[in-house]
Amino acid sequence: MYCYILCVHDYISFLLPLSCPGLCVGQNVLPPGPLTGAIGGRVKFTTTLSPPAKPFISVSWTFNRVNIITSTTVNITNADHKDRISLDRTTGSLELWNLGLRDQGEYRVITSPSPATLIAGISSTNLTCEAAGNISCIQWIKDGLPLCPSNNIIFSADNRTVYLSPVQDIDNGEYECLVSNPVSNRTASHNLTVNFGPQNISVYGPIAAPTGYRVTLSCSADSIPPATFTWMFNRTETGVNNTLYVIERMEALHIGNYTCTATNNITGLKDSVVHKLRG
Repeated sequence: MYCYILCVHDYISFLLPLSCPGLCVGQNVLPPGPLTGAIGGRVKFTTTLSPPAKPFISVSWTFNRVNIITSTTVNITNADHKDRISLDRTTGSLELWNLGLRDQGEYRVITSPSPATLIAGISSTNLTCEAAGNISCIQWIKDGLPLCPSNNIIFSADNRTVYLSPVQDIDNGEYECLVSNPVSNRTASHNLTVNFGPQNISVYGPIAAPTGYRVTLSCSADSIPPATFTWMFNRTETGVNNTLYVIERMEALHIGNYTCTATNNITGLKDSVVHKLRG
Protein backbone atom coordinates (compact mmCIF):
# COMPACT_ATOMS: atom_id res chain seq x y z
CA MET A 1 0.00 0.00 0.00
CA TYR A 2 1.32 3.45 -0.90
CA CYS A 3 0.26 6.89 0.30
CA TYR A 4 -1.27 9.56 -1.92
CA ILE A 5 -0.73 12.60 0.24
CA LEU A 6 -2.62 15.89 0.09
CA CYS A 7 -0.42 17.80 2.46
CA VAL A 8 0.38 21.31 3.70
CA HIS A 9 4.02 22.41 3.75
CA ASP A 10 5.78 25.18 5.64
CA TYR A 11 5.92 27.29 2.48
CA ILE A 12 2.75 28.90 1.18
CA SER A 13 0.76 27.08 -1.47
CA PHE A 14 -2.65 27.99 -2.83
CA LEU A 15 -5.26 25.25 -2.70
CA LEU A 16 -7.86 27.33 -4.52
CA PRO A 17 -7.92 30.66 -6.32
CA LEU A 18 -9.91 33.61 -5.07
CA SER A 19 -13.45 32.56 -4.45
CA CYS A 20 -16.41 33.85 -6.41
CA PRO A 21 -20.03 34.42 -5.34
CA GLY A 22 -22.06 31.26 -4.99
CA LEU A 23 -19.14 28.97 -4.21
CA CYS A 24 -18.01 28.21 -0.69
CA VAL A 25 -14.31 27.46 -0.67
CA GLY A 26 -11.78 26.68 1.99
CA GLN A 27 -8.94 24.46 3.06
CA ASN A 28 -11.38 21.58 3.62
CA VAL A 29 -12.10 21.20 -0.09
CA LEU A 30 -10.18 17.91 0.09
CA PRO A 31 -10.77 15.42 2.90
CA PRO A 32 -8.02 15.43 5.53
CA GLY A 33 -5.33 12.78 5.79
CA PRO A 34 -3.41 10.68 3.25
CA LEU A 35 -5.13 8.52 0.65
CA THR A 36 -3.82 5.02 0.01
CA GLY A 37 -4.02 2.69 -2.97
CA ALA A 38 -2.58 -0.63 -4.11
CA ILE A 39 -0.28 -1.18 -7.07
CA GLY A 40 -2.39 -1.93 -10.11
CA GLY A 41 -5.51 -0.66 -8.35
CA ARG A 42 -7.42 2.57 -8.46
CA VAL A 43 -8.10 5.48 -6.16
CA LYS A 44 -10.55 8.38 -6.15
CA PHE A 45 -9.72 11.86 -4.91
CA THR A 46 -13.11 13.17 -3.80
CA THR A 47 -13.83 16.80 -2.98
CA THR A 48 -16.32 18.35 -0.62
CA LEU A 49 -17.61 20.69 -3.35
CA SER A 50 -21.28 20.56 -4.25
CA PRO A 51 -22.18 21.03 -7.91
CA PRO A 52 -22.46 24.81 -8.45
CA ALA A 53 -25.51 26.50 -9.96
CA LYS A 54 -23.36 27.17 -13.03
CA PRO A 55 -20.66 24.74 -14.24
CA PHE A 56 -17.07 25.40 -13.24
CA ILE A 57 -15.16 27.38 -15.86
CA SER A 58 -12.22 25.06 -15.30
CA VAL A 59 -10.97 22.26 -13.07
CA SER A 60 -7.25 21.43 -12.84
CA TRP A 61 -5.34 18.75 -10.95
CA THR A 62 -1.59 18.74 -10.41
CA PHE A 63 0.70 15.96 -9.21
CA ASN A 64 3.90 17.06 -7.49
CA ARG A 65 3.33 20.52 -9.06
CA VAL A 66 3.01 19.11 -12.59
CA ASN A 67 -0.36 19.50 -14.31
CA ILE A 68 -2.00 16.15 -15.01
CA ILE A 69 -5.39 17.32 -16.28
CA THR A 70 -7.09 20.63 -17.04
CA SER A 71 -10.72 20.59 -18.04
CA THR A 72 -12.39 23.60 -19.65
CA THR A 73 -14.35 23.17 -22.87
CA VAL A 74 -12.01 20.25 -23.57
CA ASN A 75 -9.79 18.03 -21.44
CA ILE A 76 -6.01 18.42 -21.64
CA THR A 77 -4.35 15.41 -20.03
CA ASN A 78 -0.71 14.72 -19.24
CA ALA A 79 0.64 11.94 -21.48
CA ASP A 80 1.67 9.81 -18.47
CA HIS A 81 -1.93 9.86 -17.17
CA LYS A 82 -3.78 9.52 -20.44
CA ASP A 83 -6.25 6.60 -20.55
CA ARG A 84 -6.02 6.04 -16.80
CA ILE A 85 -7.61 9.14 -15.36
CA SER A 86 -11.20 10.36 -15.02
CA LEU A 87 -12.50 13.75 -13.88
CA ASP A 88 -15.94 14.65 -12.55
CA ARG A 89 -16.51 18.24 -13.74
CA THR A 90 -19.51 18.74 -11.44
CA THR A 91 -17.57 18.28 -8.19
CA GLY A 92 -13.93 18.33 -9.31
CA SER A 93 -13.32 14.77 -8.08
CA LEU A 94 -10.54 12.79 -9.75
CA GLU A 95 -10.17 9.03 -10.25
CA LEU A 96 -6.86 7.40 -11.11
CA TRP A 97 -6.28 3.73 -11.94
CA ASN A 98 -3.49 1.36 -12.91
CA LEU A 99 -1.51 2.69 -9.98
CA GLY A 100 2.25 2.41 -9.72
CA LEU A 101 5.04 3.65 -7.50
CA ARG A 102 5.43 6.67 -9.76
CA ASP A 103 1.97 7.87 -8.67
CA GLN A 104 2.95 8.41 -5.04
CA GLY A 105 3.05 12.08 -4.11
CA GLU A 106 1.03 15.23 -3.62
CA TYR A 107 -2.15 16.02 -5.55
CA ARG A 108 -3.82 19.43 -5.66
CA VAL A 109 -7.04 20.72 -7.21
CA ILE A 110 -7.89 24.19 -8.52
CA THR A 111 -11.45 25.12 -9.52
CA SER A 112 -12.71 28.29 -11.18
CA PRO A 113 -16.44 28.88 -10.83
CA SER A 114 -18.51 30.73 -13.39
CA PRO A 115 -18.76 34.39 -12.46
CA ALA A 116 -22.00 35.62 -10.96
CA THR A 117 -23.84 38.48 -12.62
CA LEU A 118 -23.19 41.56 -10.51
CA ILE A 119 -25.17 44.76 -10.95
CA ALA A 120 -23.94 48.07 -9.56
CA GLY A 121 -25.90 49.38 -6.61
CA ILE A 122 -27.86 46.14 -6.24
CA SER A 123 -25.58 43.10 -5.94
CA SER A 124 -23.09 42.22 -3.22
CA THR A 125 -20.14 39.86 -3.33
CA ASN A 126 -16.99 38.87 -1.51
CA LEU A 127 -13.50 37.77 -2.45
CA THR A 128 -11.79 35.23 -0.21
CA CYS A 129 -8.09 34.47 -0.26
CA GLU A 130 -7.54 30.79 0.57
CA ALA A 131 -3.98 29.64 1.17
CA ALA A 132 -2.18 26.97 3.16
CA GLY A 133 1.01 27.22 5.13
CA ASN A 134 2.50 29.62 7.64
CA ILE A 135 0.98 32.97 6.69
CA SER A 136 2.21 36.12 8.39
CA CYS A 137 0.78 38.80 6.08
CA ILE A 138 -2.13 39.18 3.65
CA GLN A 139 -2.32 42.19 1.32
CA TRP A 140 -5.06 43.11 -1.12
CA ILE A 141 -4.32 44.99 -4.35
CA LYS A 142 -6.70 46.36 -7.00
CA ASP A 143 -5.41 47.32 -10.43
CA GLY A 144 -1.87 47.54 -9.09
CA LEU A 145 -2.68 49.76 -6.09
CA PRO A 146 -3.35 48.86 -2.43
CA LEU A 147 -7.04 48.23 -1.78
CA CYS A 148 -8.39 50.39 1.03
CA PRO A 149 -11.64 50.20 3.05
CA SER A 150 -14.47 52.48 1.95
CA ASN A 151 -18.22 52.87 2.37
CA ASN A 152 -18.86 49.66 0.44
CA ILE A 153 -15.55 47.80 0.96
CA ILE A 154 -15.06 45.98 4.26
CA PHE A 155 -12.24 43.63 5.27
CA SER A 156 -12.70 40.64 7.56
CA ALA A 157 -10.86 40.60 10.88
CA ASP A 158 -8.21 38.20 9.55
CA ASN A 159 -7.96 40.14 6.25
CA ARG A 160 -8.71 36.99 4.24
CA THR A 161 -12.04 38.24 2.89
CA VAL A 162 -13.07 41.47 1.21
CA TYR A 163 -16.80 42.27 1.28
CA LEU A 164 -18.23 44.57 -1.41
CA SER A 165 -21.77 45.63 -0.56
CA PRO A 166 -23.21 46.84 -2.74
CA VAL A 167 -20.82 46.68 -5.68
CA GLN A 168 -20.26 49.89 -7.67
CA ASP A 169 -19.08 50.59 -11.21
CA ILE A 170 -15.65 51.61 -9.87
CA ASP A 171 -15.26 48.14 -8.34
CA ASN A 172 -14.55 46.69 -11.80
CA GLY A 173 -10.96 45.52 -12.15
CA GLU A 174 -8.31 43.00 -11.20
CA TYR A 175 -7.98 42.06 -7.54
CA GLU A 176 -4.85 40.43 -6.19
CA CYS A 177 -4.27 38.68 -2.89
CA LEU A 178 -0.64 38.61 -1.77
CA VAL A 179 0.17 36.24 1.09
CA SER A 180 3.63 36.03 2.56
CA ASN A 181 5.83 34.83 5.37
CA PRO A 182 9.52 35.48 6.08
CA VAL A 183 10.67 32.93 3.48
CA SER A 184 8.18 33.06 0.60
CA ASN A 185 5.12 34.69 -0.92
CA ARG A 186 2.36 33.83 -3.36
CA THR A 187 -0.18 35.86 -5.31
CA ALA A 188 -3.62 34.96 -6.66
CA SER A 189 -5.69 37.23 -8.90
CA HIS A 190 -9.33 37.56 -9.88
CA ASN A 191 -11.02 39.83 -12.43
CA LEU A 192 -14.27 41.26 -11.11
CA THR A 193 -16.93 42.45 -13.55
CA VAL A 194 -19.68 44.74 -12.31
CA ASN A 195 -22.46 45.48 -14.76
CA PHE A 196 -23.65 49.09 -14.72
CA GLY A 197 -25.22 51.83 -16.78
CA PRO A 198 -25.97 53.19 -19.19
CA GLN A 199 -24.86 56.52 -17.78
CA ASN A 200 -23.22 59.71 -19.01
CA ILE A 201 -25.04 59.42 -22.33
CA SER A 202 -24.26 62.09 -24.91
CA VAL A 203 -24.59 62.87 -28.62
CA TYR A 204 -21.77 64.39 -30.63
CA GLY A 205 -22.42 66.20 -33.90
CA PRO A 206 -23.23 69.59 -35.41
CA ILE A 207 -26.09 71.64 -34.02
CA ALA A 208 -26.65 73.14 -37.48
CA ALA A 209 -25.82 72.13 -41.03
CA PRO A 210 -26.39 73.71 -44.47
CA THR A 211 -28.46 72.06 -47.15
CA GLY A 212 -26.65 69.38 -49.15
CA TYR A 213 -24.07 68.52 -46.46
CA ARG A 214 -23.56 65.06 -44.95
CA VAL A 215 -24.33 65.03 -41.23
CA THR A 216 -23.21 62.38 -38.73
CA LEU A 217 -24.49 62.16 -35.16
CA SER A 218 -22.68 59.88 -32.73
CA CYS A 219 -24.16 58.59 -29.48
CA SER A 220 -22.13 57.17 -26.57
CA ALA A 221 -22.70 56.02 -22.99
CA ASP A 222 -20.72 54.44 -20.19
CA SER A 223 -21.99 50.91 -19.76
CA ILE A 224 -20.92 47.34 -18.95
CA PRO A 225 -21.81 45.41 -20.99
CA PRO A 226 -21.77 47.91 -23.88
CA ALA A 227 -25.15 49.52 -24.42
CA THR A 228 -27.31 49.14 -27.50
CA PHE A 229 -28.62 52.30 -29.18
CA THR A 230 -31.83 53.36 -30.92
CA TRP A 231 -32.74 56.67 -32.54
CA MET A 232 -35.94 58.69 -32.81
CA PHE A 233 -36.56 61.76 -34.95
CA ASN A 234 -39.22 64.12 -33.63
CA ARG A 235 -40.62 61.27 -31.50
CA THR A 236 -40.83 58.89 -34.45
CA GLU A 237 -38.83 55.63 -34.54
CA THR A 238 -36.18 55.74 -37.24
CA GLY A 239 -35.19 52.06 -37.32
CA VAL A 240 -31.54 53.00 -36.80
CA ASN A 241 -29.97 50.76 -34.14
CA ASN A 242 -26.41 51.99 -34.09
CA THR A 243 -24.13 54.42 -32.34
CA LEU A 244 -24.16 56.52 -35.52
CA TYR A 245 -27.05 58.32 -37.19
CA VAL A 246 -26.13 59.51 -40.69
CA ILE A 247 -27.98 62.01 -42.87
CA GLU A 248 -26.47 61.59 -46.31
CA ARG A 249 -27.77 64.94 -47.61
CA MET A 250 -29.11 67.60 -45.30
CA GLU A 251 -32.52 69.00 -46.24
CA ALA A 252 -35.11 71.14 -44.48
CA LEU A 253 -37.10 68.04 -43.60
CA HIS A 254 -34.18 66.84 -41.44
CA ILE A 255 -34.41 69.77 -39.05
CA GLY A 256 -35.67 68.73 -35.62
CA ASN A 257 -34.95 66.73 -32.48
CA TYR A 258 -32.91 63.53 -32.57
CA THR A 259 -33.28 61.32 -29.49
CA CYS A 260 -30.71 58.65 -28.76
CA THR A 261 -31.67 55.94 -26.25
CA ALA A 262 -29.04 53.65 -24.72
CA THR A 263 -30.11 50.33 -23.21
CA ASN A 264 -28.18 47.87 -21.04
CA ASN A 265 -29.69 44.44 -21.51
CA ILE A 266 -28.18 43.10 -18.25
CA THR A 267 -29.07 45.90 -15.83
CA GLY A 268 -32.35 46.56 -17.64
CA LEU A 269 -31.70 50.31 -17.47
CA LYS A 270 -32.17 52.91 -20.20
CA ASP A 271 -31.12 56.51 -20.67
CA SER A 272 -31.88 59.04 -23.38
CA VAL A 273 -30.55 62.36 -24.66
CA VAL A 274 -32.00 64.81 -27.19
CA HIS A 275 -29.91 66.57 -29.82
CA LYS A 276 -31.42 69.54 -31.64
CA LEU A 277 -30.36 69.94 -35.27
CA ARG A 278 -31.03 73.22 -37.05
CA GLY A 279 -30.68 74.16 -40.69
